[in-house]
Amino acid sequence: MAEQKRIAAGVLEVAWLESGPADGWPVVLLHGFPFDVHAYDAVAPLLAAQGARVIVPWLRGYGPTRFLSTDTPRSGQQAALGDDLRALLDALAIPRAVLAGYDWGGRAACVVSALWPERARGLVSLNSYNIHDIAASLQPAAPEAEWHYWYQWYFHGERGRAGLTQNRRALCRLLWRLWSPEWAFDDATFEATVPAFDNPDFVEVVIHSYRHRYGLVAGDPRLEDLERRLAEKPPITVPAVTLDGAADHVMPLGGTAGQAGFFTGRHEHRVVPGAGHNLPQEAPAAFADAVLTVHAWAG
Repeated sequence: MAEQKRIAAGVLEVAWLESGPADGWPVVLLHGFPFDVHAYDAVAPLLAAQGARVIVPWLRGYGPTRFLSTDTPRSGQQAALGDDLRALLDALAIPRAVLAGYDWGGRAACVVSALWPERARGLVSLNSYNIHDIAASLQPAAPEAEWHYWYQWYFHGERGRAGLTQNRRALCRLLWRLWSPEWAFDDATFEATVPAFDNPDFVEVVIHSYRHRYGLVAGDPRLEDLERRLAEKPPITVPAVTLDGAADHVMPLGGTAGQAGFFTGRHEHRVVPGAGHNLPQEAPAAFADAVLTVHAWAG
C-alpha cells in the first residue's frame, strides 16, 4: 500500500507516494501533463515486489505539491523540472536512483541523467531524448507532425490560458482521448487524477511550460545556467531504455528517429504495441520491465 509523504526540497514542498521496502533500491517514477501519480498505480507494485523503494512525486503545479514561497516564478521550463528532481533526491538523501518517466516527467529524468549523471543509476524515457532544443523550436515541422501540437499553439495565447482555467477537466480529458486512442479508460480512472489539476499553480506552470519551450517567455533567472547547458544538447551516458507507444498521438511512431546518438551508454529502444502517450498507465508491465532491465544493467 502506497503511503503519501511530503518534504521540503529546493523551492517546493514535494508530495509523493512511496511503496516498497525502505531499504530497497530507489526508483523515481515521474508523470507528465496532464496526468499525475496515478499513472503508476499498476507499475509501482510490480517494482516493489522486486525489492524497489518506489517514489512517485507530484510535479510542480500538480496535486498537493506546493511552492514554498510566493516569490518563486511559477515556471514550467525543463530546467525547473530537472532541478526539482535533483533537489528531491538531495532532500531524501538518495545519492543515486533509477529515473523513469514520460512527457514532463521523462524530461526531468533526462535532464538529471544528462547534467548530473552521477545521480542516475539508469534511465527509462518515453519518446527517447526528451530535452527541448529551444533554439530550433521555431523551425516548422512537417504539417503531419504539426497538427498533433494544436494544444501547444492554443496555450501560446491568452484565449488558451482562459480555456485551461475554465475548462481544465474537459480539456485534459480530451487530450487523454486524443493522445491514447486505443486506451479505453473509464470515468473512475480519469476522476482519480482530476484533483491534481486543482493545484493553485497548475495553470501558470502549464502555460509557462508551453511558452518557454518556444522561446516566447523568459525563464526563471535562477535556472539560466542550466538552460545554457541543456542548449548544448548534452549526451546521456547512463544505461537507458527508451520507449515509444505504437499508438502515441503526441509523438507518433518514428518521431524520435535519429535520437539514438544522444545515448552513449548502454541503450535499447522498445516499441510497445497498442500503447499511447500515457504508456505506464496503459502498459504497466512493459514500463516496469524497462525499469527492471535498467536496474539489472546498473548492477
